Amino acid sequence: MLVHVPNVLTADEVARVRGILEASEWVDGRETAGEQAAMAKFNLQIPEGSQAGMEAGDIILRALGRNATFNSAALPLRVLPPLFNRYDAGMTFHAHVDGAIRAMPHNGQRIRADVSTTLFLTAPDEYDGGELIVEDTYGNHSVKLPVGDMIVYPSTSLHHVTPITRGSRWSSFFWTQSMIKDDGKRTLMYDLDQAIIDIRSKLDDREHSVVALTSHYHNLLRRWAEL
Repeated sequence: MLVHVPNVLTADEVARVRGILEASEWVDGRETAGEQAAMAKFNLQIPEGSQAGMEAGDIILRALGRNATFNSAALPLRVLPPLFNRYDAGMTFHAHVDGAIRAMPHNGQRIRADVSTTLFLTAPDEYDGGELIVEDTYGNHSVKLPVGDMIVYPSTSLHHVTPITRGSRWSSFFWTQSMIKDDGKRTLMYDLDQAIIDIRSKLDDREHSVVALTSHYHNLLRRWAEL
């Protein structure tokens, strides 16, 4: 399931994040990649655990907390602190699957990467190339979103970033351990939640159909959630 989440960051929040990143140092992205990914990864990255990364990441984490679409799609249990990358002309990231287990930077707690997210910090007209290509059973999906928007997709997906031919592409990326690790079940829950939102816009919340659907949603979540 790929979900486009628009307007995650306000224009002011984008400016604040960009300002932090513009004043920060960038390192070779391969320094934070595993052995296999390092052979496919050609970009720059804000060092993990840096003060700048944590400051910019906190802005994003607060925005995620208020975003109903992200919470509906990911059903987050834990979110790894956001990281930041940059692709300049000629840079790319070849096809790969994200690692299954990540570690929190400060306490070393391991989390399972169920959901991957890319938040775009540069507008599409600022660069050529740089599309995120996500592969699933329905084919290849090319993603290049407005600044402040993000894409949410299963971490099991094979994906890559096409080479930059002009400009620079900046983004934040992070992983979520979901309360429901199975993507098929998460998709059912997301679709059901969207249906409930739609029917609530047309009927009174006390209507039997609204109450019944909401009850089914929570009982399925109770049955499938792992805390």
